[in-house]
Amino acid sequence: MHARYLNGLTIRSLANGDTDTIAALFARLGDRSREKRFCGAKPRLSDIELHALARVDDDRHVLVGYVDGDSKPAAIARLVRGGKQAEVAFAVADVYQGRGIGSSLGGALAADARAAGISELVAMVCSDNAPMVSLLKRLGQSFQASWSGREQELVVGLES
Repeated sequence: MHARYLNGLTIRSLANGDTDTIAALFARLGDRSREKRFCGAKPRLSDIELHALARVDDDRHVLVGYVDGDSKPAAIARLVRGGKQAEVAFAVADVYQGRGIGSSLGGALAADARAAGISELVAMVCSDNAPMVSLLKRLGQSFQASWSGREQELVVGLES
């Protein structure tokens, strides 16, 4: 498994089927963080959701961030490819929010996307998740937002 190191943060690719890592990060998200990530109450992940989030293949790429001195995952960034576009999602453990970990993972994920020939990242973001909107704006050269109910669809154009 390839690892990258950025100022006290180790970024690794998730191994296909690694539900333990997904469950460990989910356990580090408080109720409010889960609401922002899943746009509603989410007390637990079903077995189907857990396995879907742990799936890694040619179209699904997941990065996990670990802070030096902490063996549990600090954050996860996932990408699901659909042609030249990819849907992305991020989650950062409550204890590490606001420290730039999401930005570091987002930058690494965007670089991986560019290398794979992806030209746009798309995210469905809850209306009250301003940190995610801010993170996504910093990832590319263009940014568009449109509303779909309580969620915003954000499209980030990546540089070639």
